[in-house]
Amino acid sequence: MVDLNHVMLIGRLTRDAELKYTAAGQAVCKFSIAVNRRKKSGDQWVDEPNFFDIVLWGRQGETLNQYLVKGKLVGVDGELRQDRWEQDGQNRSRVEIVAANLQLLGGGPNGSGGFSASGNGYAVGPSGSRQETPPPSGGSGAGDDGFADDIPF
Repeated sequence: MVDLNHVMLIGRLTRDAELKYTAAGQAVCKFSIAVNRRKKSGDQWVDEPNFFDIVLWGRQGETLNQYLVKGKLVGVDGELRQDRWEQDGQNRSRVEIVAANLQLLGGGPNGSGGFSASGNGYAVGPSGSRQETPPPSGGSGAGDDGFADDIPF
């Protein structure tokens, strides 16, 4: 049997991300997200928040750190890792999510749009807003997008 460790979450940052560096110079960006779970309480549905610690390593963490602000909606794809240590003679542990991919989604404190860290034709503008990058040159002429002008929308 094959083991599987994969997690995908969408939630909002509970605080601004913290960017630090290891002694070897490796960037590590840490933040927490809240993910609501709907459950029935009596006759009403209520949101129950669940909190998860996320770790984003390397260049991706350095690049996205400035956009990871409290309230920002993000999609996280990664794996669970259990950190174990001893403190005051007691064994302690914590489970973190090590992100392999992270996607900024719409609806942060400034209402900005989304951005994919995987490079899907979008770039983050100076205000954190999503801007479409121009297509590669060599296509049809300027102003000709290949669509008829009679589209009703």
